[in-house]
Amino acid sequence: MKQSKRLQQLPEHFFSTLVGKVAEQIEAGHDVILLGRGNPDQPTPPHIVEALKRAVDVPENHGYSPFRALPELKEAVAKFYKREYDVTLDPETEVAVLYGTKTGLVEIPLALLNEGETILLPDPGYPDYLSGVYLVNATLETMPLLEKNQFLPDYAALSEQVKEAAKMMYLNYPSNPTAAVAPLSFFEDTVEFAKARDIMVVHDFAYGGIGFDGKKPVSFLQADGAKDVGIETYSMSKTFNMAGWRVGFAVGNAQMIEAIHTLQDHLFIDIFPAIQHAAIEALGEDQSAVDELVAMYESRRNAFVRACHDIGWNVHAPEASFFAWLPVPAPHTSESFADLLLKEAHVAVAPGHGFGTYGEGYVRIGLLESEERLVEAVQRIAKLKLF
Repeated sequence: MKQSKRLQQLPEHFFSTLVGKVAEQIEAGHDVILLGRGNPDQPTPPHIVEALKRAVDVPENHGYSPFRALPELKEAVAKFYKREYDVTLDPETEVAVLYGTKTGLVEIPLALLNEGETILLPDPGYPDYLSGVYLVNATLETMPLLEKNQFLPDYAALSEQVKEAAKMMYLNYPSNPTAAVAPLSFFEDTVEFAKARDIMVVHDFAYGGIGFDGKKPVSFLQADGAKDVGIETYSMSKTFNMAGWRVGFAVGNAQMIEAIHTLQDHLFIDIFPAIQHAAIEALGEDQSAVDELVAMYESRRNAFVRACHDIGWNVHAPEASFFAWLPVPAPHTSESFADLLLKEAHVAVAPGHGFGTYGEGYVRIGLLESEERLVEAVQRIAKLKLF
């Protein structure tokens, strides 16, 4: 039996290849420090776990969830956005609960694009954006993210042909993999650009809860007119350490939200109600666990960056997310450098080329090990005398 042509045209999954290389080193008996992953290393906060336990004991939660999620969860999302970003949302028409935001980001092109229509993706960017593009057989154009532009796309640099053809655009700030942040002025420019060209905007706000140095990442929906042109997706995985729970949401433009709802009506009913009740607890007034998590990542960032500077590795301290985007020393490519670190230092990093053409020359590391292990990783790298 053969897979469908639609599946056959999907690109090789970047992270599965990376995991395979790491597994070989671990099986050979090496102590590998895993800095290439994006999976939070801390447990879900106890108050969220307890909310799940209570909800599991309620018999009404054992049946099918209502289509389009529990009204209480959508109301909790709206309250969260009002409290955290001063953004007003209609829970019924401007909130869609997602079976994890990865699923949502793959679904959105299926819900809103036709075959052959053009989508703009950031380069470098999260590789799974490509999945939805290939499944709908859309036309892909990339927006280079360059260090000289603070890793923000330059809309003026896009050709007139591309700007005329574009129907949808994906953005992601704080960025995976670059860890760059976007100011409100950039989102205001984006709204103006999207309105002028009739482009739907999808902003992936997965790392929106993780900002350093007292600065809170900006929501796309804080820009005037943002809901006229787009939506924002928010992941419970990163802010609340709920990666395995598979719950997130999209908020914003009512027509785009309705399209997501319609597609999801046909794909599945909804998430286990007990998980939805736990998500309600996570989004509530008590955000002290998030504050503690951000403080931990910031401390790890500081320790890692200091260690890099001590060995002569000129890296920039990320302002948000739990990633750092590091330049590769000459004469290495991102892949040869990552392979060298894995084989000789037993440190796993993600080579930048896996995130796009403009990711070449960089590697991504995750601040997802203890401070001690992060510093040890740099000390191992120092022994290779690359800097």
